[in-house]
This record gives sequence, C-alpha cells and structure tokens, in this order.
Amino acid sequence: MGGGMGKDETAGLSVQQAREMLRAADLRSTASRLAVLQYLANFNKPLSHAEVADALVPQGYDKSTLYRCLVELADSNLLSRLDAGDHAWRFELRRTDEHEDGQHPHFMCLDCGKVTCLPEVEVKIVPSSGKKTGMMGDVTEIFLKGHCTECK
Repeated sequence: MGGGMGKDETAGLSVQQAREMLRAADLRSTASRLAVLQYLANFNKPLSHAEVADALVPQGYDKSTLYRCLVELADSNLLSRLDAGDHAWRFELRRTDEHEDGQHPHFMCLDCGKVTCLPEVEVKIVPSSGKKTGMMGDVTEIFLKGHCTECK
C-alpha cells in the first residue's frame, strides 16, 4: 500500500471492528479473514483475488485460502462480489453508509481496465411506456463501461 493514502484508498478497519463484523456474520475470526477484511477496507474500489493475493501472500497467507476467504465473506454479505465480464471477480467491503441494499454502480474503463465505485451516483431504471414483457426482475448490479478521464 505504501506510505501515503492514494486516491483509491480510505481509512482502514481495526482488528476489533473486523472481528465484530465476522461475529455478526457467524463466522470464526481467522487470521486470513481478518487480513482480507482489513486490506479491502483500505480501498474505495473493488479488488480482484490477484490484487489481494499480491499484497497478502508476501505476508505469509496462502493464495487458495485467500480465495476461499473472499468467496465466504461475499457469501456472508460482508463483501460485495462484482462480475465485470472479464473472468475476474472483484470484491469490496460492504459499507454501512451505502444504499439500502449495499449496492452502488461501478464503472470500468474499456481502455485501461480500471474499475471504480460510483457511490455518489444513483441509477433508477424506469420501465418504458411500451409493451411490458415481464422479463426483468430485481436489478442487483449496475455496471457502466466507457472511457475514463485519464484515457480519454
């Protein structure tokens, strides 16, 4: 992570806060789960398993264990799992200050591949006045793709 806070980084999560989150989700507080929660809490963007592993494997954590932790934490609703369509799930800590369902839109740059959160953006899908097909149920994820300001 480095010395200073980058634009994608946020204030972290204490060990005690991470333990309380795991306890509330009926999960044991393992070193790997605590490390994953604390690491993801430092970022304002979803991270892939590879990005998490690059940071935590050198600290002694097993790559496969980290993957299982990410999936378990997502299945327990402590993390959100994002499918960007590029065969790499990304994970982020669910924040209590988000929308009611803990979801917010994401943006992926088609040039550099960077994925960013858009928590300040609210997207509403309004049915058109045309014929109703009944095909769309609940929308669980909004994912926008385009060109970021750095690549434009």
